[in-house]
Amino acid sequence: MPTCATPARAPRVVAYGGGVQSTGLLVLAATGRLDISTFLFANVGDDSEHPATLRYVREVAVPYAAAHGIALHELHRQRRDGSVETLFGRLTRDGSRSLPIPVRMSSGAPGTRSCTADFKIKVVGRWLRAHGASARTPAMVAVGISLDEIHRANSRKVEPYERLVYPLLDLRMRRTDCAATIRAAGLPVPPKSSCFFCPLHRAGAWTAMRHDEPDLFDRCVSLERTLNERRTMLGKDPVFLSRYGAPLDAVVPVGVVPLPFVEDEDGSGCDNGWCAA
Repeated sequence: MPTCATPARAPRVVAYGGGVQSTGLLVLAATGRLDISTFLFANVGDDSEHPATLRYVREVAVPYAAAHGIALHELHRQRRDGSVETLFGRLTRDGSRSLPIPVRMSSGAPGTRSCTADFKIKVVGRWLRAHGASARTPAMVAVGISLDEIHRANSRKVEPYERLVYPLLDLRMRRTDCAATIRAAGLPVPPKSSCFFCPLHRAGAWTAMRHDEPDLFDRCVSLERTLNERRTMLGKDPVFLSRYGAPLDAVVPVGVVPLPFVEDEDGSGCDNGWCAA
């Protein structure tokens, strides 16, 4: 008599961004308050992620996860030939006309944004499908949107192979609660995660970068110039990485000591594993 094959269990994962909310989920999983043991970090590129985020993920989060029986996988976007594509690489590739990041146009409006879909959502989706997720057996993907960001829940299209859940909302946890949870576990609180050149940075973040990380700031200036040199050759208007409609090195003050500030909780980073939609 033929037997029916037992259907494979769909993956249960956390979309890990290396920031406060998703690290809060990591501690909840490690301490038994969240029943998920697989975390997926979609790295948009070692040349693209903020170096502080990469240090935190590799030096703090990965060892902590391993010590608590949690698999934290670092994923990359792969081309058909198997090579890795990075977001910075796509922006700077010779002959590229791609502008996947939300640069500011001359009008002040943000440009079209595809970086989140291409380098985060699709990369995680590929892993999920390779591990059994399908429309029939969708994966459960936990996203670290906290109570103070509730307006961002269900803000993006859900793919057939996934089902999004929001554990921090169920637990009524805010960003500050996540930070407290991380400290209680004996871990340092991670910085807000994002690409170092993200056009969604606030003015204070650019000022702090120019003062504290001048080499990184210079890379942003160089990237902005590269994009605009290309657009000039194409007869197109310039674009900018800040919201001020002018080159970074002209609008971000030199030698200003940044004041302590509370990071914006507007979803402009990748703390929860996805960037703002």
